[in-house]
Amino acid sequence: MKIRSATIKMATMALCLAAAAGASAQTAPAAPEPSPITANISLTSNYKFRGQDQDALGNNGFYKTNAAKPAVQGGFDYAHESGFYVGNWNSSVNWLPGNSIESDIYGGYKFKAGVFDLDFGVLTYIYPGNRNGNTTELYGAATWSDEAIGAFTVKYSSTVSKDYFGFASNRTTGWKGRGTGYLNIAYSKEIFPKVTLKAAVGYTALSSDIRRNTPYKSYVDYNVGATYDFGGGLSLTGAVVGANKKDAYQATTGQVVLPTGTLTYSESPNKARFIATLTKTF
Repeated sequence: MKIRSATIKMATMALCLAAAAGASAQTAPAAPEPSPITANISLTSNYKFRGQDQDALGNNGFYKTNAAKPAVQGGFDYAHESGFYVGNWNSSVNWLPGNSIESDIYGGYKFKAGVFDLDFGVLTYIYPGNRNGNTTELYGAATWSDEAIGAFTVKYSSTVSKDYFGFASNRTTGWKGRGTGYLNIAYSKEIFPKVTLKAAVGYTALSSDIRRNTPYKSYVDYNVGATYDFGGGLSLTGAVVGANKKDAYQATTGQVVLPTGTLTYSESPNKARFIATLTKTF
């Protein structure tokens, strides 16, 4: 009888443990769904847009010659599971009188088509305080990636607004920037653990109005560098960024009045610079 009683007790205990384990498995909290909202903030030593300095005006009204022109940047994105997304990105800038902020608002749709990841959308650049810089573009991009080879992205942006970053303004000059196009080809590949090589080349094809009425020319920009991932959403990028056609884009850095006339010094915002950027994503 004692042996039978012990056996019954052991069986009962096993059933209790199994039931407890089952209850624990059923009540264990599920892993949280990833948030559709992400955010980012960056500190960069120099903000260049398509190869050109965006912090250009000094307190004396002349173009800054120093290489370090720090900018604070940040924004957020909302991505729906259907593929539609909207977002906002901002940066401190100083190239338009009366304005110190660039605020970008964009939205689009991402989807898979065979071996390509496609992305189509619209982006508006807003410069509060001086709307002559306001510009709206439509864009489309295709990305192909391979674990061994890396990822290639081809993106084309077309200006649909009359204004184009101050180069053309329907309110001031009457010239139109509509039709200006920008083609960018980018490559990325993790070459070491946590280290990703990044390179890109772009071509800005200015509208006929800008080319006909200004000294500015269509040009090529480039960006070559690497990103180190510290983990936890923190990364550091170092890159050489610049553009060609420097002679077509000159800014006055200073003037000296001499008995024989005024001597003017100038430098190009297309000048190549090494840029370091620390980014935190949430």
